Amino acid sequence: MSVRGPGRARLLLAALALGLTPLCLAGCSSAPSTGPVGTWGDPGAQGEPHLVFDEDGRFSGSDGCNRVMGSWRVDGDRIDLGEMASTMMYCEGVDTWLNAASTAVIRDDALVLNDADGAELGVLPRGS
Repeated sequence: MSVRGPGRARLLLAALALGLTPLCLAGCSSAPSTGPVGTWGDPGAQGEPHLVFDEDGRFSGSDGCNRVMGSWRVDGDRIDLGEMASTMMYCEGVDTWLNAASTAVIRDDALVLNDADGAELGVLPRGS
């Protein structure tokens, strides 16, 4: 079968579009996430805070000494952390600011954590 004229051009464009679709989809899937789901901070860094947000609305992590956990929900442009549970070990030299976090916002691919009054407590970069 031989296709000539405008039909051939349409056939070539369709083939090109079908061939490029997987490449476009692969590019879209590697785009950075804008939501909270994922790791914030470095879980492998000794004495440093981190949080992991799960898709089911729960989070867990560490303030650098104690384990923390709770639930989260998005409220407009901020993330409400609800009540945070934590173990209560004493660790000398560890700043446990994360325990006072009440809300968070994502700014420039970093999680900015705030206390109940809205004061900034600290920032965790998006993990890899």
